Amino acid sequence: MYKILIVDDEQKIREVLAEYADFEGFCSDQAQDGMEAVLKCKQNDYDIILMDVMMPKLDGFSAVKEIKKIKDIPVIMLSARGEEYDKLFGFEIGVDDYVVKPFSPKEVMARINAVLKRNAPSSANKNTNPSIKYDGLEIDMLGRNVYVDGQKAELTPKEYELLFYMVNNKGIALSREKLLSDVWGYDFYGDDRTVDTHIKMLRSNLKDYRRFIVTLRGMGYKFEV
Repeated sequence: MYKILIVDDEQKIREVLAEYADFEGFCSDQAQDGMEAVLKCKQNDYDIILMDVMMPKLDGFSAVKEIKKIKDIPVIMLSARGEEYDKLFGFEIGVDDYVVKPFSPKEVMARINAVLKRNAPSSANKNTNPSIKYDGLEIDMLGRNVYVDGQKAELTPKEYELLFYMVNNKGIALSREKLLSDVWGYDFYGDDRTVDTHIKMLRSNLKDYRRFIVTLRGMGYKFEV
C-alpha cells in the first residue's frame, strides 16, 4: 500500500485530497506547512508527496529542497501560480509533476499513479528478499513470511496484512476506523471488534514481540519498537 503525505495550509484541500487518496487505496498523512512536512519525512517513509507552494513558516519549494537532502521521495507540487518560471524552478529542484489550482482531485490521483508508475523500480533492481528485523521478529515483506526467534509464524492472510500495514506505518497512531478502512477495505461494514479480535490473534502469534503492538486506549493501536 502506497503512503502519501499531503502538505497544504488549507485544511479543506488536505481533507478532500485525503478522502480521494483513501478511496483509491492509498494510506494518507497530512502536514499543514513546510516545516511539519520536513519533520514528518524525517520520522516516516512516504512513497509520494503532494506539496503546496505558498505556505507559512516554510514554503513548498524550500521544503522540497530540505526533504531531498535526506530522502529521495517523488513530489507533485500544488500551486495557484501557473507561471512557467515556477514550474521550471520546481523541476530543477527535483519535482516530478506540477498541478495548478484549482484542480480536479481525480486528476491529481491520476497524476499520482503516473508518477508512482514512473518511479517504480524495475524487477532487475528489486531486492529479492527485503526483510525488516526487530530483535527476534523478522518480517519478509515480499515473501509474506514472519519469523519469531527463527521460527515461522503461521499467520492468516488478514493477520499478515494487518501486521505489514502497521509496520509500514511504524510510530503512527492508527484508529480502529483507519485500520478497518485500509486493511479490510473502504466498503467493509465491520466494527471495532473485528480489529480487536485480529490484534489479539496477531499478538498471540508474535509471542514475546507482542509488545511492539501498543494499545492506544479509546483510539486504536500503534506499532512501536
